[in-house]
Amino acid sequence: MNWQQLVEQVRYSGRYATSQEAEEVLRAVLPVLGAQVTGEERCELAAGLPAEAATPLTRAIPHPRPLTAPAFVDAVAARLGCTGPQARWASATVLTLLGDHLGTAVTGRLLDALPRGYALLFGRAELTAAA
Repeated sequence: MNWQQLVEQVRYSGRYATSQEAEEVLRAVLPVLGAQVTGEERCELAAGLPAEAATPLTRAIPHPRPLTAPAFVDAVAARLGCTGPQARWASATVLTLLGDHLGTAVTGRLLDALPRGYALLFGRAELTAAA
């Protein structure tokens, strides 16, 4: 997949009116994600993306402690200058597409490296063991 195909997938999946709007969403979500993921997971994620998507992801300075999923959405909202629900939609659109593109194994490792709560943003169920 190349950058333009990724933008068009975000536009279609997120029901954005223009490619420019979809690209803005991608450019907001990718660096926030890049700041959450480190090590092997970050390398695997970047390797599965076109260079235009991998660059903002890998240039992001990792946070010492990953953000919670709600804080992640808030960070995306701040970048986009939008409401929480709009940022949640944008985040879930991009992360679900990335998860689908990267496959179950890589997405599973990413989710294992992130705090609980990210699964829904990746379009996955948040499964927990019974107490």
